[in-house]
Amino acid sequence: MLKISNLVKRYGSDEPVLKGLDLTVEGSCVVSIVGASGAGKSTMLRCINRLVEPTSGSITLNDLELVSLGKGELRRARRKIGMVFQGFNLIDRLTVMENVLSGRLGYVNFFQAVSRRFPQQDIDRAFTLMQRVGIVQYANKRADELSGGERQRVGVVRALMQEPEILLADEPTASLDPKTSEQIMVLLQSLSDEMSLPVLINIHNVSQAKTYTERIVGLRHGRMIFDGAPADFNKEALDAIYGGIEAAEEMLEKNTWEKVS
Repeated sequence: MLKISNLVKRYGSDEPVLKGLDLTVEGSCVVSIVGASGAGKSTMLRCINRLVEPTSGSITLNDLELVSLGKGELRRARRKIGMVFQGFNLIDRLTVMENVLSGRLGYVNFFQAVSRRFPQQDIDRAFTLMQRVGIVQYANKRADELSGGERQRVGVVRALMQEPEILLADEPTASLDPKTSEQIMVLLQSLSDEMSLPVLINIHNVSQAKTYTERIVGLRHGRMIFDGAPADFNKEALDAIYGGIEAAEEMLEKNTWEKVS
């Protein structure tokens, strides 16, 4: 279970990017985070694995409080937090297999890491996962020889090699064409179900969020405006998240009242 309580992120003396966010995610499900640019979507995801340091608040993953961890403890905790990036974050000169196996760097010793000598069980798991997502035939190809969709599948497998307890995807389809982006969303949806894995996806495409995720969280200027099922994400919610300030204030007051009641 992921539990975020009163999360605040401020840069210097500027207005906070995140303003007291609360979010709980239990069990295997796919949750989309939607909102306009600057709403705080990427910041929230990156606070979870502390690529961005929270200003205050609490983030707990399966009873482990992440915000208070020291460097050594944080390195160990990050092994259980898979991350899929918009820009893929692959090492182009390395093969697909080498990129995939980099997901095990947190589990091997220094010699194994620098020499890229991984245990056979890691190699076997890499082949199994690559077969599952349809890229096993590219195992010995350089990463820069692949298409965008193929590169993103490598990123997904690399994250799964960590044996994560949660998967974070930061705009995983933003660099892809419409057909390929839908294929990646279907893949994340099916992997969540197969592996009993909670998945949080920061996404701009509201249509895909409604089609491929089980829950939508809407942010506006660092505040949660909507949290509910895709079927409940109506024009009122859309206007509150992307429209005028009055609609946002009305939705925020409504959600606050419902929580209190």
